[in-house]
Amino acid sequence: MKKISFIGVGIMGKSMVRNLMKAGFELHIYARTKAKVEDVISEGAIFHESIGECVSECDAVITIVGFPQDVEEVYFDEENILDCASKGAYLIDMTTTSPQIAEKIYAEGTKRGFHVLDAPVTGGDTGAKAGTLSILVGGDKEDFEACMPLFEAMGTNINYQGEAGKGQHCKLANQIMIAGTLSGVCEALTYAKEQGLDLDVVMRSVSTGAAGSKQLDTFGPKIIAGDYAPGFFMKHFIKDMKLALIEANRKGLSLDVLSMVLANYEELEAEGYGELGTQALIKFYDEEHRYMEDEEEPEQAEE
Repeated sequence: MKKISFIGVGIMGKSMVRNLMKAGFELHIYARTKAKVEDVISEGAIFHESIGECVSECDAVITIVGFPQDVEEVYFDEENILDCASKGAYLIDMTTTSPQIAEKIYAEGTKRGFHVLDAPVTGGDTGAKAGTLSILVGGDKEDFEACMPLFEAMGTNINYQGEAGKGQHCKLANQIMIAGTLSGVCEALTYAKEQGLDLDVVMRSVSTGAAGSKQLDTFGPKIIAGDYAPGFFMKHFIKDMKLALIEANRKGLSLDVLSMVLANYEELEAEGYGELGTQALIKFYDEEHRYMEDEEEPEQAEE
């Protein structure tokens, strides 16, 4: 397995492409806008003008695109991966998407002789750059094992979750945990600020105790600094939470915390913050936002 096609060269994808090239793989890439990937082209990635050209002679195809509809497009629309990839190729979707779409790609791909895996990742842009992503894999176990050299070039915590779609289910469980944890971080920092505490001291005090978490370590300092640059877009996290709620509803589960956090994020997205990072959830709690909410209450009461 030497020639790899990579579709979805964004914030995460660029670092993953670089790490695959460092591991000795030949990378063929496709992006809608070539100008956005000139940096990785200059580093050795081979650019193609179409998906068909990009995947036609590669041993494996990796996709990490934005939304479920984007996954459907690259696998099933005109000049798609399933129609154009080399016979017997490994098709690995690393997008966080619907488990049902993962099962659909697996069923159709297997029928056509492909080896199909769903392998969403967690670890953000930092993990992508460092090559330390957690990779959550669903599909046939022998295909998982065959792709281990690819996964090891991008991540360090690589686990087989089970049949097709299980990788996506594990990723949604991960996103449910993040939703509750990051909401807790924002509420705690809001409380500490209102009580007149030094937030940097609070961070140092609690981060090594029972309240410590990756979300606190990663986003606490950014929240304090007012840094909302996206390592992971708010709009994409909203998509993930919606997918998790759909799957929970299918099982008759009531996930109240997730529903509340999603509602908070959707309100921020409606206010134009969807392109910010997930840590911008703190804006839901900031003084100006709370003042706006208070101003609306009398009018709502009169209705």
